[in-house]
Amino acid sequence: MTMTALETVTPGRALRIGLWTAQVVLAFVFISAGLVKLTTPIPELAAMMPWAGQYSETFVRSIALVDLAGGIGILLPALTRILPRLTVLAALGCTVLQLFALVFHLSRGEAAVTPLNVVLLALSLFVLWGRNSKAPIAPRQF
Repeated sequence: MTMTALETVTPGRALRIGLWTAQVVLAFVFISAGLVKLTTPIPELAAMMPWAGQYSETFVRSIALVDLAGGIGILLPALTRILPRLTVLAALGCTVLQLFALVFHLSRGEAAVTPLNVVLLALSLFVLWGRNSKAPIAPRQF
């Protein structure tokens, strides 16, 4: 069986669906986490995430903004096709954030919370790989 030129260039439907699904899940998780960290009073947040009560409010709120930026960036540029390359950069940022989160939690003896970080890391790497090389989003033509 031979493949046509179109088949070798066009990413498979399953890959595209997987990438969009991963992007939506990542956007939901990062935006939700960012909003919680940004809007919840520190004492309440510390009850949910003990580390939040052990670091400055500025640090906690800064992490919230990073979460929001990652969540918005991983989805919005691809959806609008306006500067879709930002989705790749957001996926890179989310990957780095999860690596730091893993190290942070492991250094604090919080291995029980790291499975979520591992899943988010894997999804971020998948989007980074997919949107960078296998199924990039074409920019909108104005």
